[in-house]
Amino acid sequence: MLKQTEPPKTYKEFTARFPKIAEAWQLTREQAAEGPLDAKTARLIKLGIAIGAMREGAVHSGVRKSIAMGVTEEEFHQIIALASGVLGFPSTVAIFSWFRDVLEPQEA
Repeated sequence: MLKQTEPPKTYKEFTARFPKIAEAWQLTREQAAEGPLDAKTARLIKLGIAIGAMREGAVHSGVRKSIAMGVTEEEFHQIIALASGVLGFPSTVAIFSWFRDVLEPQEA
């Protein structure tokens, strides 16, 4: 069973320091949620966009949020495999490592 993780400390510090930017992000999220896509589909599309844009932090966030929505490890593995044909081997290995950062956090 995958475990949901909390947002990173840096995110919490950033939103506390810049509350108006955090508010704008919230408004963006609310607008993006309006439409015919169900929440899980929308979350996986956003994760795919983060993967394609090679945005490590957004991939971490997307994996955490997907876990909270019940996405399974097997589904994550398929997402990585789907990305491989577009991204190529080196980028896919990087993406795989970003998923592992969240799925298999190292003990401090």
